[in-house]
Amino acid sequence: MIKMASKSFKKKPTKRSTSSSSSSSSYMDPSHLSRFSYKKLPPVVLIFVFVCFVSLLVISSSTLSKLAYINKKSNVYGIELVNEFPHDPRAFTQGLLYAGNNTLFESTGLNGRSSVRRVALETGEVEEIKTMEYAYFGEGLTLLGERLFQVTWLKKTGFIYDRNNLSKVQEFTHQMKDGWGLATDGKVLFGSDGTSTLYQIDPQTFKVTRQNIVKYKGHEIQYLNELEFINGEVWANVWQTDCIARISHKDGMVLGWILLPHLREGLIAAGNNGIDVLNGIAWDGDKKRLFVTGKLWPKLYEIKVHPVKEQIDDSLIERFCLLGAHNF
Repeated sequence: MIKMASKSFKKKPTKRSTSSSSSSSSYMDPSHLSRFSYKKLPPVVLIFVFVCFVSLLVISSSTLSKLAYINKKSNVYGIELVNEFPHDPRAFTQGLLYAGNNTLFESTGLNGRSSVRRVALETGEVEEIKTMEYAYFGEGLTLLGERLFQVTWLKKTGFIYDRNNLSKVQEFTHQMKDGWGLATDGKVLFGSDGTSTLYQIDPQTFKVTRQNIVKYKGHEIQYLNELEFINGEVWANVWQTDCIARISHKDGMVLGWILLPHLREGLIAAGNNGIDVLNGIAWDGDKKRLFVTGKLWPKLYEIKVHPVKEQIDDSLIERFCLLGAHNF
């Protein structure tokens, strides 16, 4: 989903299919900050705040290991880069999951380029691919048993594939407003539709059994995107940010934030100007490995998350992670 924030949610379809003109600019770049409502602060102050913010997050693993203590109550997390792997730079990643044996499944978007694919983690090689009809824009993907469930953008249509050969075995209709993200705890499906709603869906009937509004300290978290179920929490990319929200599926409350601004910034600095937003979370539950990537990114990263020792002001979280808290 290439989506550009606007005052009207209904205007987003015209933005989803844009290319690198929107993706190459950073949402934290000074030229891009005008999209956020910083009307009351002078530019010099904003740049200073931003530099301090990013400097805080880019803490090396060696530095983290030397800290005398970590604030275990912190709900803001930085990352440690563990490894990086090749990723198809043509893949407009909409759904990602780890399926064991160093194998990933990935759903890609864009009309005429959408697919479901099996990918070798270490090489990035696409081992098998199921292309989709032009009418469908691939979105979130999850694995339940031997079946891959996929939703599509701007339609209430979803598909089920056999994980072994990617053959399509079923088509279904869901009750969400749209299809964005999909995850599972092994029993129910969790879905997002680009709003602040987290859905729980019966994988047999595809009826919504529960829904919660996702909130952080009174703010609704709009634009929930790709999802992953990790250690009893639903983790969600928030579209057009470098933030991952850790969400309680019981009440929709945000339990914490993972901030990853330097991954995309590093790719752009290396000359990858055509990349788009962070999108794609995969969890290896057996080896406790966490993977992230983005749309049109040439790399997939293995990361570890660490609580940030210093206190992070909530206003910074609001500015960089809560798109719905602003007027555009």
